[in-house]
Amino acid sequence: MRISLLDLGLRDYGEVLKIQHKFVEERRASKILDTLILVEHPDVITLGRRGTMENVVSKDFPVYFIERGGDATYHGPGQLVGYPIISLEQTRIDVVTLVRNIEEVLIKTASDFGITAGRVEKKPGIWVDGKKLASIGIAVQHWISFHGFALNLNTDLKKFYAIKPCGMEPSTMTSMQKILGKKVSFDNVKKNIIKNFKDVFDAEIAEEPIALAF
Repeated sequence: MRISLLDLGLRDYGEVLKIQHKFVEERRASKILDTLILVEHPDVITLGRRGTMENVVSKDFPVYFIERGGDATYHGPGQLVGYPIISLEQTRIDVVTLVRNIEEVLIKTASDFGITAGRVEKKPGIWVDGKKLASIGIAVQHWISFHGFALNLNTDLKKFYAIKPCGMEPSTMTSMQKILGKKVSFDNVKKNIIKNFKDVFDAEIAEEPIALAF
């Protein structure tokens, strides 16, 4: 599979949601390749298909109701978010395999930084000693995936107290900084995410630039 990369830096959640929707339609029409979007968001809360406002404790952050699975999730500075826009039909993988592959990318990336992470049955994401290091929530339209993963690098973990993350206690969440006792480099983590994505998905990174004018 060939895949494009789009690094948006720090970008508003609503803007990136529109980009995802546009890319789903363009991928469906074979106008673009499969694409991995990497981004960091300002403070925001998203509620998946099972989400309710009961799991939003604070009203300080904007709230979006979105199409992915799961319940309440916080995104904010210090967190690396990835949105794989992938044609499941053309890559011949199902949603379960997609989630497992994303988990494997995150597990390998954590390992690159000396962190031993793993899976917990029926709880998508990656975990370290009972604490959740990364969350995963996928949506699929017309056999095209969107939404994705959120990996806590240097995230302010106190901000998770604005929600009950997927119905869990906020203290369940952890970060690479918390585990390692020091901040980690965003650029280095991105490089390892891309490397491991290529390996796990057997992907070739396309050189062609992506136009965002719309």
